[in-house]
Amino acid sequence: MKKADYFNDLISSQTFRFENLTLNGIDNTPILKINVPEMIEQETCLFHRDVASGDDYFKLLHNEIKRRISDHEAMPIVRFADGEYAFYQNSLHCNGLYQQAESVEAIKKAMPLHIEALKILAKSGKFASLIYPGNIRQEKKGVFSFFRKSKGDDSALKFIEFLFNHNIELTNKNYIPFYIVYAYLTSTDFGNLVNGKKICIVNSECNMDACRQWFAQFSSYPDIVFTEIPDSYVATRWESMKENFLSQVPSDVDLCLVGAGVGSILVCIDVAKRFSIPAIDAGHVLNMMNGREDKSNGPRLYTIHKETID
Repeated sequence: MKKADYFNDLISSQTFRFENLTLNGIDNTPILKINVPEMIEQETCLFHRDVASGDDYFKLLHNEIKRRISDHEAMPIVRFADGEYAFYQNSLHCNGLYQQAESVEAIKKAMPLHIEALKILAKSGKFASLIYPGNIRQEKKGVFSFFRKSKGDDSALKFIEFLFNHNIELTNKNYIPFYIVYAYLTSTDFGNLVNGKKICIVNSECNMDACRQWFAQFSSYPDIVFTEIPDSYVATRWESMKENFLSQVPSDVDLCLVGAGVGSILVCIDVAKRFSIPAIDAGHVLNMMNGREDKSNGPRLYTIHKETID
């Protein structure tokens, strides 16, 4: 099989399919009203053939995180979208709300470390990748030639091919839709799971009072600790800061929530391995916890639960 045909093969073999990501209790209407109409395309996500619904993905994620905490097993969960896709194409378009890379040369120098991390993630964690019809457009006619008319790009397609070129394949065991992470971390299920547990927030800032109040809305009262990390260049400078950072994470932590941009994969992999815990790339949800949704340019899809607006 030609490497360029890998994604088409995933679909034509019916290993994966596109389907609307519907989740019980989630209401995207307020988000869609304040964003461009094309955003609704992102509700159509890549599903594995063994998963029937969005609620099944939610339950699978919850049960596995719960088990990994109980069994003290590493579980990195990392989200991939526009910034990551640009980074793995050696592009400075990865720089958006935050600076991710100083130069193309810095990206290339860091790439072997990222490729190794991606391979570890494929074996022990989850790729939460944003893959929808608008970002898998192909120039050549094929299985998805009909997507050429839709607005979007081929960034997810290039990312999937990048993975395949390095002998990394998406499977039912290592892939979940991007927005499942947001839906789960903003749910009562997650709040109940971490109630009374020690969680470490890894981010450039943390408003402890705001975070405690955020969890309290779920009647959840975790022991929250904060480990600061720079808001820029973690993706290219992780090796130089790694040991100093890891030495500051409490050894008895049950779970980590990470916000480190494109560098989150490196942080999640090493934190999960060092402390044998789930380490989740939380991104925007950390801004929600801090009362700073403005840092994400406003609210995101799959973060509004009906019970919070009734």
